[in-house]
Amino acid sequence: MSLAPSQSYHSAPEPAPRPLEIAVTIPCYNEAATITQVIEDFRAALPTARIYVFDNNSTDGTADIAARAGAIVRREHRQGKGHVVRRIFADVDADIYVMADGDATYDASMAPTLVELLQRNHVDMVVGTRADVTRDAGREGHALGNKIFNGLYHRIFGRDFTDIFSGYRVFSRRFVKSFPAVSGGFEIETEMSVHASQLGIPCLERPTRYGVRPEDSQSKLRTFRDGFRILGMFAMLAKETRPAAFFGLIGLALATIGAMLSVPLIFTWVETGLVPRFPTAILATGIVITGAISTVCGLILDSLARARIEAKRAVFLSYSALDNR
Repeated sequence: MSLAPSQSYHSAPEPAPRPLEIAVTIPCYNEAATITQVIEDFRAALPTARIYVFDNNSTDGTADIAARAGAIVRREHRQGKGHVVRRIFADVDADIYVMADGDATYDASMAPTLVELLQRNHVDMVVGTRADVTRDAGREGHALGNKIFNGLYHRIFGRDFTDIFSGYRVFSRRFVKSFPAVSGGFEIETEMSVHASQLGIPCLERPTRYGVRPEDSQSKLRTFRDGFRILGMFAMLAKETRPAAFFGLIGLALATIGAMLSVPLIFTWVETGLVPRFPTAILATGIVITGAISTVCGLILDSLARARIEAKRAVFLSYSALDNR
């Protein structure tokens, strides 16, 4: 049946786009002195965001104080920031995630700017780098450690980031849900940075003010203990992401040691035709063979590492990009 001239079909109006859900997530351990201020500052900066406090076995009433301040409180009983972040990424469902520490050292007023940078530039992580962190890290050991580890990161993994330890970050949903967190402690930020560098995930940095921890709030960072843990994480991530270089360097070092042990034996053999020190000769030969095996293992594992990168990127791309409507 044909329509009369006055009749026509009108398409239904498109529904209004759903506003993006923002979650502010705050890992906490004994931050009773500052958590209320942090919650209030982020609520003022992002009025529509849901604020989560993930308590990590605090003994000073942090969880109760956060609940009274209006935050959604969750608990993670395995000790360590890495375990808390893994729980946050698994349990919280949102479009955009803002993560900051509960010690009031990060500038909450910068959160809208970081969120806007994420949306406008179509990236999956924005890092709020700590301005003058080498001077304001609280202790000289922390400042020196920041400088050393950032330099080491640049040499091993590239120059994508200038502050790999910043805990002030904004993520897209697909970064959060595809991040294979394995760290248990403060090295979790390093793992995030390596993950982004390895997969070529688009990221940005934005300098932010880094405040001084209040006098009645104590740092959980231990210079030497956490420094060695971070160094161990560097080694593990280098082994996993760049096995050819990692095991190749070990092989080169072993081959060099074997060659140094062999030189006197070679000179003796050339002069006398004899090899009087058989134990040293056997040791040098074994070291060189071990070095060769290490190099070959690195080459084999490099092919497997490339396959793992492709698999991780496939998981990352299985989540839709942020809708910037």
